[in-house]
Amino acid sequence: MALAPLILEGVSFTYPDGQPALHEVSLRVEPGETLGLLGPNGAGKSTLLLQVNGLLRGRGAVRLGDLLLSDRTLPEFRGKVGLVFQHPDDQLFMPTVFEDVAFGPRNQGLSPERVRERVEAALRVVDMLHCAQRPPHHLSLGQKKRVALATVLAMDCEVLVLDEPTSGLDPRGRRELARFVADLPQTRLIATHDLEFAVELCDRVAILDGGRLAAVGPPATVLADEALMERTGLEVPHSLRFHAPGIAHRHLIPGEAPP
Repeated sequence: MALAPLILEGVSFTYPDGQPALHEVSLRVEPGETLGLLGPNGAGKSTLLLQVNGLLRGRGAVRLGDLLLSDRTLPEFRGKVGLVFQHPDDQLFMPTVFEDVAFGPRNQGLSPERVRERVEAALRVVDMLHCAQRPPHHLSLGQKKRVALATVLAMDCEVLVLDEPTSGLDPRGRRELARFVADLPQTRLIATHDLEFAVELCDRVAILDGGRLAAVGPPATVLADEALMERTGLEVPHSLRFHAPGIAHRHLIPGEAPP
């Protein structure tokens, strides 16, 4: 699969009630990169994801390589940029897992044989092929999240946009989802409050604060910046805490609380 960069140029959005959500956000996600979109509640993360997929349309430009998102290109753009919602029940609505994952490819006009190939391949990636004939509402939250991911993978998209993928998952479900996402070849844009997940999985992170881009860079650099974390309402992840600038590096005595 030949990938193109995802480019946002001066993206702004104001809701109909006059509430501004995004202010001149410019960002480039390189082909095959995993970029974490971080920030406190109300920072504009979900709004930005909806802009990237064309579900919301504001000012500025969104491009995938040479393809500019517009009214004319919207169907093609959505076929290339797949959005996985935070709550899988917002995405799963068919009687069986198979039918849910088949919905997108069928709407792309693929033959029944090709649809089946896409569905089985996507479910195999997330280890859910054995649940193909089960009703989605009978699945655990972790299983639903994996099926929701499969509905996008079946579209053969270039970019995966995930909104809070680890929300509500237990540690095992979180590890499994991280493993599946890490092994995918697509470019990935992930909005998350799970900063440890971002440290583990992301090549770079971008922090939004009040709808503005506050910082972009490697997780180990950006998320270890105590002043930045304090200013944007976040906290230095535990895994980086003793490597953050200005913090003494020392071993803890067993049972001693971190400073």
